[in-house]
This record gives sequence, C-alpha cells and structure tokens, in this order.
Amino acid sequence: MDFELSEDQEALAEGVGALCEGRFDIETVRAMADAGLDRGRWTELAETGVFSLCVPEADGGVGLGWAEAAVVFEQLGKALVPGPLVASTLAAGLVEGAADGSVVVASVERSEGPAMIEHLGWADVLVVVDGEGLATVATADLDARRSEQPLDPLTPVWTIEVLPAGARVGDAAAAAEWRLRGAMLTSALQLGLAVGATELAVAYAKEREQFGKPIGAFQAVKHRCADMVTRVEVLRAAVYAAGCTLDGNGVDAPERTVAVAKVLASHAAAACGKDCVQVHGGMGYTWEVDAHLFLKRAWVHDLAFGEGEEYAEHLADNLVQNRTGNPTS
Repeated sequence: MDFELSEDQEALAEGVGALCEGRFDIETVRAMADAGLDRGRWTELAETGVFSLCVPEADGGVGLGWAEAAVVFEQLGKALVPGPLVASTLAAGLVEGAADGSVVVASVERSEGPAMIEHLGWADVLVVVDGEGLATVATADLDARRSEQPLDPLTPVWTIEVLPAGARVGDAAAAAEWRLRGAMLTSALQLGLAVGATELAVAYAKEREQFGKPIGAFQAVKHRCADMVTRVEVLRAAVYAAGCTLDGNGVDAPERTVAVAKVLASHAAAACGKDCVQVHGGMGYTWEVDAHLFLKRAWVHDLAFGEGEEYAEHLADNLVQNRTGNPTS
C-alpha cells in the first residue's frame, strides 16, 4: 500500500491547513473556551467541504473518500479546531443541515447511568448511538447540566441523567459504521495533535537558549524530539491505512486497520503532548504555553469512540483466535 499523498491530496491538505492558519489561529481558538463555538467559522469549514467530504456528489457532497477525510482531519487536529467535528461529518447526509454547517451535530453512546456529552451546548441535534442503531434528539429538548471544570477547556461537557429514545434514523449496521468511521476520524485528529505538539516542541527547542546555545543542541532534548517525530510518522501510516481500507482499497479488514490506528493514536498523541510540555520545561505547565492544550485534547480524544486499550484488547483477542483457527472478525 502506497502512503504517499497524491498531488490532489497534498493540495487538499495545504488548503485546509491554510484555512486553519487564517481562520483558526491559536488566539481565536483559545477565545472559544469562553465565547463558545464561532458559528461563522464553523460555516466556513462547511463551505470548504469539510463535513460533506465523503457525501456523494449526486447528493450535494464533495464525493471524496475516507482517505481524504483522514488528511483533512489531521490538519484540523493540528490547529486544535474545537467543536463536534467528527459527529457533524458522520451526520452529513443523515441530519439535514449538518453538511452545510447550519446545524451542528453532537454524538453520544447510550449507556447505563448518566450520559456525559461533549459540545452539547454548542449543538442543535444530538445523535444517540446504541445497539439498535442511531436516533436523533433536538438538544433544546434536553435537560442537561454543564460541567464547571472540563478536562479540556475547548471541549465543554454536559451531563444528562436519562437520554430520551429519540427519532430512529439508522439501524444496528448504521451504528456499527458510525463507530468505525468515527474511530478513524478521531485517530486522524489525534495524528494532527501529535504533529502540532511536535512542531511546537521543535520550534521552542530551536529558539530557547541555555548555556549560550539552543536547548535543541543538547542530546536529551534531541532524543525527545526525535521520539516525537518517530511516533508521528508511524501513526500517520496507520491512519492513512485505515482511511484507505474504509474506501475498500486496503488488504486488511477495516475493523483491524482502524483498531491499529486508534491504539497508536491514543499513545502517540498523549506521549507527544507530554514531551512537548517537558521540552518547554517549567513554562510548559503554564496556561500561556499551548502545550497543555494538545495534551488535554489528546486525553479527551482517547475516550471518543472507544479507548485505545479497548481496541488493543480486541486486536489481542483476534491474534489469539487466529492462532487457533477461529478468528473473531
């Protein structure tokens, strides 16, 4: 499998990266922690085709594949773009208005006990995922309580004691597809976080001087930055492979390639975030330095669409079953 981007994919990455630099600079992103989601900028993402990327052209979408979506979401993650990006993309073609950005969609997995929902106050529609399928609920109809201290200041969380049944919009197969594609897109966001943290650490290592020379000249810092770059490149191959298999172009089952991507993403994003903090030294622990934003977002994404450890256990079970000649998937 060739993981080199085509010219069109490179142009797509550059275009989305330029949009993020111009419209989602770090000052603008930080401001959303207090002001909330900027609907104007959200609409700009939609007009660029972010949410309708994988919707067929016949249905008004861009008509590209999940491999291209992985490239786009890497750029969004790198820029720390906030909001329910994954849910709104998955809902395009399913929830009216999601594709054009006029409706913001959040998502939650139904479970026993209270539900904790990210971005609920920013969303218009909530997609509830369970064993029977997908259901939609208008957020205005929900009685939710906002958490005062979320882990990531740019990922606000609300709690609901009981989720309503909602209007059924998809069956069990649609729910399984939602989870699989959501895990891949989340892994791509985590890839972007790892890239952003690495670039931030390397830039600081080049400019911060100690004993008359940049700290990047010292072996301990060099090795840490080299480890970050290695994690990024391994993760990038895994995420791109997952996108390709979702498009039917891989040689392995999509469930396995997505699981590999999620396992690597959960480790790499958090590890690069931690290393970025360490490279910055004492300053790395302060609010003013952006390192903590990458680390906190990495921790949040690790919980989305299943933790990395859950996927690791699934892969391990498959290895055991394959050795006995009775694979589980």
